[in-house]
Amino acid sequence: MNEFTSVIAALVAFAVTGALGFLVIPYLRKLKFGQTILDIGPNWHKEKQGTPTMGGIMIIAGVLLGVVIAFSYSAFTNGRFSAELTDMHRLTNLLSGLVMAIMMSGIGFMDDYIKVVKKRNLGLTAKQKTFLQLLIAAAYLLSLYLGGMKITNIPFIGDVDITSGLGLVFWPIALMFIYGFTNAVNLTDGIDGLASSVTLVVACAFMLGATFLYNISMSILAAALAGACVGFICWNAKPAKVFMGDTGSMFLGGMVVALSFGIERPVLLIFAGCTYFLEAISDIIQVAYYKKTKKRIFKMAPLHHHFEMCGWSEQKIVFVFSLITVVGCVIALLPIILML
Repeated sequence: MNEFTSVIAALVAFAVTGALGFLVIPYLRKLKFGQTILDIGPNWHKEKQGTPTMGGIMIIAGVLLGVVIAFSYSAFTNGRFSAELTDMHRLTNLLSGLVMAIMMSGIGFMDDYIKVVKKRNLGLTAKQKTFLQLLIAAAYLLSLYLGGMKITNIPFIGDVDITSGLGLVFWPIALMFIYGFTNAVNLTDGIDGLASSVTLVVACAFMLGATFLYNISMSILAAALAGACVGFICWNAKPAKVFMGDTGSMFLGGMVVALSFGIERPVLLIFAGCTYFLEAISDIIQVAYYKKTKKRIFKMAPLHHHFEMCGWSEQKIVFVFSLITVVGCVIALLPIILML
């Protein structure tokens, strides 16, 4: 029954996201919500100038409707998904995760709106983004604590009490973890189909992990995310007809974080989200090294642009980075599989 509910969540999310492209993309064109390509990027990206952005709203709608329809089906058939949500802890994990991801997307929407409508290319300032993201992350962690989150699982170590003693350091680390990975996913969204393809792999991994751990709500949420990513790829694969914008990438970042905390194993995102991590660390290294030496380690950062400058096609980068993500996801799932 759970497996069928997950399929429903994925199919609905895929259908809604895919179908919305026929409505949203022409509407974004009508509003002239086109992407502005900065001069600091690869020269050949100029051909993408004017491609509609803020398409992330399609992904959000797909995920939300996928979860709602799956819940309705489960409630109608007395399934395990609706039954599990009578547990306040599981319900809090699901709802607070969705709300956090949507609020992160709200920051991205403001950023996109300022860039596209107000014609200020840099959008929100770094300080504004950081303050809002940390505020949302803190509120999310507070909701998890109030909802009964008392442990986190570290592979090959076991459950760690995060309510007292040294375990309390979990919370400030978690705050920076959420901030870091949300922005890392945002950095990954730089070429056609990359962020959505990588996140598809990560979502599938968390769907499997949550299923192995009998966490039905997170399995459904991951399935909906995977379905929405496939629906968006139909429009975002090269040549992209729409970009997700910060509206979408910040939502994806919030979602993968929510899935990792929802199964009480955020450490696993370090491996499953290895591509996000590599993209972010390449950018940090590039900026730090340039400030110190006025030289660059990479031809361009983040990492996907380096390989573009090396002559790789966008399709090759998406394939290789997705394959690397598969390897990272296998490593992340191993501790769960070994404990079965």
